[in-house]
Amino acid sequence: MSALVDTINTTARKVPTWPLYVLALLPVAWLVWQTFTGGLGIDPIKTIEHQLGLWALQVFIATLFVSPMRRYLGCNILKFRRPLGLICFFYVSLHLLVWLLLDLQLHWGEIWKDILKRPYIMIGMAAFVLMIPLAITSNNASIKKLGAKTWQSLHKLSYLAVFLGGLHFVMVQRVWEFDSLTYLAIIIVLLGLRFRQVFPKQRNQNS
Repeated sequence: MSALVDTINTTARKVPTWPLYVLALLPVAWLVWQTFTGGLGIDPIKTIEHQLGLWALQVFIATLFVSPMRRYLGCNILKFRRPLGLICFFYVSLHLLVWLLLDLQLHWGEIWKDILKRPYIMIGMAAFVLMIPLAITSNNASIKKLGAKTWQSLHKLSYLAVFLGGLHFVMVQRVWEFDSLTYLAIIIVLLGLRFRQVFPKQRNQNS
């Protein structure tokens, strides 16, 4: 096991982060291709919305795995967490734009009616709003300007954002589905591990 961990850490140090951004474009290109070739079924817009939202949630969950992997397995892939977070925001933004531009075609009356009528949309919008400052400050200049402690406190908003994203995914299904509930359960477990790591430190500092 230790040999595998050493291999992962050595490889992670050598691999740059920029290929992740390139790879993130491939699924989008696949969706565009499927759209023009008729491979997205009878309601391609809804399919695109769902797929982009699912990818965003999956990538968001991947960012939560980074700390437990380092703490419990010794795998240090921390350098990839920021790119994963930005890729998640990219997918979420596309998910929102498809809903606004293609689904509701910027009919603002219908948009506001949907937001107020459907709780899962309000929850999804709240998650997106929480992600905006995280995306804006995901750079070294912001860390320097805000200070590491303030920056870390701000980025704890990601915990609430990912929970709301998982809840949005469950509610949008309109029925209890195993897959969506599994995603939410994984999020809760990973957040529990994260809080278990953070809160003991705070108690020790206060004692």
